[in-house]
Amino acid sequence: MRERLRAWTEAVETFVLEVIFEQRRGKRAAMLRVVLLALSKIFQVLVKARRFLYNVRILRDTTLGVQVIAIGNLTVGGTGKTPVVEKFARELRDQGRTVAILSRGYRSKPPPLAKRLIDRFLLRRDRTPPRVVSDGKSLLLDSETAGDEPYMLASNLKDVVVLVDKDRVKGGRYAIEKFGCDTLLLDDGFQYWKLRGRRMDVVLIDYQQPFGNEQMLPRGTLREPPSHLARASTIFITKSDGNTAALRQRIAQYNATAGVIECVHHPLYFEDVFTGERHGLELLPGKKVASLSGIAQPESFERSLVSLGGELVYSKRFADHHRFSQQEVLNVINRSKKRQAHAIITTQKDAVRFPKIDRRDLPILFMRVEIKILSGGDDFRDVVRRICFQ
Repeated sequence: MRERLRAWTEAVETFVLEVIFEQRRGKRAAMLRVVLLALSKIFQVLVKARRFLYNVRILRDTTLGVQVIAIGNLTVGGTGKTPVVEKFARELRDQGRTVAILSRGYRSKPPPLAKRLIDRFLLRRDRTPPRVVSDGKSLLLDSETAGDEPYMLASNLKDVVVLVDKDRVKGGRYAIEKFGCDTLLLDDGFQYWKLRGRRMDVVLIDYQQPFGNEQMLPRGTLREPPSHLARASTIFITKSDGNTAALRQRIAQYNATAGVIECVHHPLYFEDVFTGERHGLELLPGKKVASLSGIAQPESFERSLVSLGGELVYSKRFADHHRFSQQEVLNVINRSKKRQAHAIITTQKDAVRFPKIDRRDLPILFMRVEIKILSGGDDFRDVVRRICFQ
């Protein structure tokens, strides 16, 4: 039953995305776009109203007395945020800060339904402690309980605390009191206005799709209008090819003072999903490979395999955050072998969701990446310096 519900949900999600980006034609899709456009106008009003209520202090916000850096985006999904969060955490940790990453744990395993219903019915504040994915020493939760991104961050950052809680104020207090953290990174925190006194708001813009289809949710992928870039302290242009003059001009219309940093996701090596064995990038050139992914923008990942010299003979895409079943992986193995692929390549974010399988007749590797700054390196170092020494 659970698998059927998941499959139905993913099918609906895929259909709606195809409607949003006008990949679906016909009267039904056109009518749905009209409905979504009307809803997006309402959503835009609600976004502005919520921001206004926080500005006039009708909705309460909180300050925690430590350095708080929000890292997020204007659109939903696909900007490559997790490696940027990792880079900030690593740099701040290396400068002597005690860092905690606070995530809401999108699509992590929720608390029991009965507890959620009782809390909501009785208007009870959730007093459950945040989920500790990493205490800065050990990885304490699996990916299903923690969520993909928190688990991945905790795996890559052994000396950084990673907590999951929808209430980032509660998570921040816990990080300060239990772990002595003096720097909090809000993963996907640009719209989290409940936490006041932020040292910095970092916004990511995907070079390939800067503002999605320019429409607000649910007609498009924008959470806020592009004009809200005015709140940003620093802007990262991710997946840049260096030809960003037009995009920089657009950004300057909304915010002429924020530092703009261009970066790419730089491949480091391949690692076997099951054994942990590492392979250099020289593994790929001239080889036939298959790709398997469940991410928001698989096209960028697939292009990177080709740019590294691989011949992509088969590609299987699932919905974002899809948790692969054994049968799905076995099906991909069979189809990849028919096309004479030497290996199946996936992303690290996908790798944390793989089931255990006994069959190993075709290597399944994930590509480890890091953020490489193309321009604005001095701006980034200045940002880190300001956080650490002011």
